[in-house]
Amino acid sequence: MNTHAAVVTSRPAIAGTPRLSPLEKIGYSCGDAAANFVFMSMVLFQPSFYTDVFGISASAAAAVLLIARGLDALVDPVVGYLADRTRTRWGKFRPWILASAGPLAVLMVLTYTTPEVSMTMRICYAIVTNALLMSVYSMNNMPYAALGSVMTSDVHERAKLNAWRFISVNIAQFIVGGLTLPLVAKFSVGHDRQYGWQVTMGLWAAICVVLFLFTFSTTRERVRTPSRQAASIRLDIATLLKCRPWAVLLVLTLLQFGLLSFRGSALYDYYHYYAAEPGMYRLLQNLGLTLPAHRHPSTILVRTLTTLGYIVRGDAAGISSNIADVFNSIINVLNTVVTIVVLLVSPALSRKFGRKAVAVAGFGLAAVATIFFYALRPGDAWGMVAVTAVIAACYAPTVPLLWVMYADVTDYMEWTVGRRLDGVTFAIIGVALKFGLACGSSGFLWVMTGFFRYNASNPYAPMTVSGFKVCSTVITGILIALCAVVTGFYELNKRTTLRMADELTIRRNRDALGETLASSPMGACAGDPIA
Repeated sequence: MNTHAAVVTSRPAIAGTPRLSPLEKIGYSCGDAAANFVFMSMVLFQPSFYTDVFGISASAAAAVLLIARGLDALVDPVVGYLADRTRTRWGKFRPWILASAGPLAVLMVLTYTTPEVSMTMRICYAIVTNALLMSVYSMNNMPYAALGSVMTSDVHERAKLNAWRFISVNIAQFIVGGLTLPLVAKFSVGHDRQYGWQVTMGLWAAICVVLFLFTFSTTRERVRTPSRQAASIRLDIATLLKCRPWAVLLVLTLLQFGLLSFRGSALYDYYHYYAAEPGMYRLLQNLGLTLPAHRHPSTILVRTLTTLGYIVRGDAAGISSNIADVFNSIINVLNTVVTIVVLLVSPALSRKFGRKAVAVAGFGLAAVATIFFYALRPGDAWGMVAVTAVIAACYAPTVPLLWVMYADVTDYMEWTVGRRLDGVTFAIIGVALKFGLACGSSGFLWVMTGFFRYNASNPYAPMTVSGFKVCSTVITGILIALCAVVTGFYELNKRTTLRMADELTIRRNRDALGETLASSPMGACAGDPIA
């Protein structure tokens, strides 16, 4: 792999470092889109699913999430170790994506199925299915995350690849955030919410399998592990612990994914129990998403929206029960659309200012806007829409940059100590991700229970509603601000990253030439060995 020319943006990449084709970028991005059908369902809905649909208490749901994801976090280092040592004709990481696709889809449906058993057995069922789902998710997503770092060593191609990736991610988030609740309500008609969740998750699971297969079939692994790299898990861990940029990303991952699950859980309850229905109804009415109860859909568009569960039936005096679901979904759609638009300019921002500077600024501005959310009253539906758009625009550039920074860290270790640890690097980061998710979701439920007397049977209690507001705004804003502070300690700025890529190019070309000479019939007498 040759990236020497690629780090200078005015010159094209030279032979040996092919630019990734649009098909390969799309194919790679589909893998994370598929994973986000699992991930975003978990972040946005799982705590409320367990308390409102599955039927267990908030404290029991918190324990389920913490135990299941804590157990799952132990799987990541094992998967990373095995993936780094996998050798097949398809590469190291792609086979894991193929093998885990089917089991992940099955477990996704089982996790959102409510069994007719005793409460104790139901809690045990939740722990087992959740832990298995997240373990198989690790077997799929950790190799997927590492795959991007071995598809190309060109730092700008990586930025483009991850921009494509997160556009696809946000399309998936658009679908999950925008359609899950309306579809659940739609499928629940004539049945119950438990049935609605099971059918909706079955639909998402089928889409996941198709996307994973497309990723496997369209991607290729090109960056090779240094041929003289020793194989020792103890040495791998020791190398990671000495790498300060990796340690910073570890803490940042714990914080960022903790705040994502905390915020996702809190916002569901914010819109369902704090936001006032009359204000939401007026906004939806202005958008043409309401219909009097006695009137039938008259146009193709309205019939389609009705099929998707996006039409609120009734009037201001008698609103149907899906108003919060539809409004919450509109907010999720807005957040995703704004994020996609901003992601289109993220590579340019990264090239001009460097990944670290963009991430710090994005986190800082998003924190300020999130705390401002606290000032909104229950009826300020348009204000909720406006502030959501501002937060999304500020936060969006940080999303792809974090994953590109992981790839930079694997390059940094190869640059400084001559060892490339893609699998283990992403696996240990995955541990922080899982613990962050666990602590975020469980922490929200415990904060609500301990400080705001949350009882799932009475979510409209004044203190509980106040808790939903505080958690969605002030606490979430503080967590985002902490991400900005931690990112400030990240050492790999724009100048260092480009220098590192340039020098690694020279080293890899030298090693490749040495291997070519050694394997040729004239290798033994070709002159002095390559140092």
